[in-house]
Amino acid sequence: MEFVCYPKCSTCQKAKKWLNENQIEYTERHIAEDNPSYDELKEWHRKSGLPLKKFFNTSGLLYKENNLKEKLPAMSEEEQLQLLATNGMLVKRPIIVDGDSVLVGFKEAEWSERLK
Repeated sequence: MEFVCYPKCSTCQKAKKWLNENQIEYTERHIAEDNPSYDELKEWHRKSGLPLKKFFNTSGLLYKENNLKEKLPAMSEEEQLQLLATNGMLVKRPIIVDGDSVLVGFKEAEWSERLK
């Protein structure tokens, strides 16, 4: 299982604490230092079953500076994936990648149901 996170993010810290408390083994990946590739993001999107907009870190500085709230609806899925692959700080986190399962964002109830 891969835990894709930004160590300074408070939500990622909560998620990591939850994983440790529940004795769930994982490999940690720093999203800013090891940015997800276009192919990884495309696969994660497919496996997650979520709309692609759920992969964007909408509260992030880059998202706001680039006015992505206005731009995303006009962009193709391909363009959005390419944009996400340019900078890990655009990607919502944490992300759990476990085989055919991908969880985006930390929702304790969902994680409990899917990971325990």
